[in-house]
Amino acid sequence: MALDELKSAIPDYAKDLKLNLGSVIGNSDLPQQQLWGTVLACAITSRSPRVLRELEPEAKANLSPEAYTAAKSAAAVMAMNNVFYRTRHLLSDDEYGTMRAGLRMNVIGNPGVDKVDFELWSFAVSAINGCGMCLDSHEQVLRKAGVDRDVIQEAFKIASVIQAVGVTLDAEDVLA
Repeated sequence: MALDELKSAIPDYAKDLKLNLGSVIGNSDLPQQQLWGTVLACAITSRSPRVLRELEPEAKANLSPEAYTAAKSAAAVMAMNNVFYRTRHLLSDDEYGTMRAGLRMNVIGNPGVDKVDFELWSFAVSAINGCGMCLDSHEQVLRKAGVDRDVIQEAFKIASVIQAVGVTLDAEDVLA
């Protein structure tokens, strides 16, 4: 199992990450599609080749082809949106907020999977990328769809652990 290999690669000084990785993936109450779509989108967003290489095969095995593509699409479109909307939010000139974005993001309206799943994956990606505007937007959509806060928190727990594992293992690769 790739998850076990990834956990075994985590150094002793980061054993909390090892425990958390096993917990957020192995003990998650999320349905398989939500869980593995979140894992895949976050692994891509972590920008860690090692994390992606280890988690992608298991994600692919646990997702339908449509969900696999949609999770990758969430990572792709949010990579763009998070930079755009975070920048717009951080600029002190509010006029940018009134201007048309002019960016294609059709996949958000037609992701090919249940809208809630796609929103959850977009939310998790936004957590890693640190876009408060996108986090608020996706959280509101999820809450209006009846998604409990526990589920939303589960998504950003997965995001935080996968990101931390990527940072740690990539640093170890450089320092080795």
